[in-house]
Amino acid sequence: MATMDPELEPYVPLASGLDLGDPAAARSRLAQVIASLPEPDTSRMEVRDHTVPGTPDVPVRIYRPHRSRGAVVWLHGGGFVMGDLDTEHPWAALLADLSGATVVSTGYRLAPEHPFPAPHDDARTVLAWACDHAEELGTEPDRIAVGGHSCGGALAASLALRARDEGGPPVRFQLLHQACFDDRQLTRSARTFTDTPFATRKAVLHAWEHYLGPSPATPYAAPARAGDLSGLPPAYIACAEFCPNRDEDIEYAVRLMQAGVPVELHQWPGTFHGSHQIRSAEISQLQFAEIGTALRRGLAG
Repeated sequence: MATMDPELEPYVPLASGLDLGDPAAARSRLAQVIASLPEPDTSRMEVRDHTVPGTPDVPVRIYRPHRSRGAVVWLHGGGFVMGDLDTEHPWAALLADLSGATVVSTGYRLAPEHPFPAPHDDARTVLAWACDHAEELGTEPDRIAVGGHSCGGALAASLALRARDEGGPPVRFQLLHQACFDDRQLTRSARTFTDTPFATRKAVLHAWEHYLGPSPATPYAAPARAGDLSGLPPAYIACAEFCPNRDEDIEYAVRLMQAGVPVELHQWPGTFHGSHQIRSAEISQLQFAEIGTALRRGLAG
């Protein structure tokens, strides 16, 4: 019988009760949680805020290691409703440190005030800017990845799809962590893990409702709806065992493989959605180390 990792289990009560039905309260709670964490070590990188011109302009925070190797446009999680440059700061800094890549953390607009396609378009604006300013980021235009956690993974996958369909900007690699790919919620994990820590079925349904708004779900909103996954960049996909997104992550990885796309897939036993944030747990440390290695290898390949 599957069990929760013993180092993570004490944190389960703290990760319960997320209510995306009240976006303002959810944002406040996330900000409080992140504010309680220690400041990341940024001594081995340059960190600066920048505004990418667009319609509208998009705020980004750039983490450039002193010996940068490639770059990634990074999209934060938060159910399309929560998150910003400040709440993503600890994880973006750690990703830059572990991978050696310049991380362009993206402050895209949030639902429900700004439903699809606004967050996707913001991410697309930043990807195009990153390619045009590759030298400034310490890389080349063809050595830029897209990546994200949870809904950020959905945005990253949708960027890869759009870049393929439109013939650019070039995407070297996809880093998709505990991503939500499918609004239909028909998989076994989506139907079984209805009250798991952090990502309950209710929270997932609210996230998709807020994000889609009145728009029909398209592959650029819910990448699992794409009929053809051929021609996409190589991917690293990781999922948590006790997460509603688990099976759609696995299915998306298998479909990429069947379409001839190189994929590395890792399901972390005993984990739940977002549990990697519990840095004291050995399994979280292993997860972050692997993510950093995967990004470094993906940008080098």
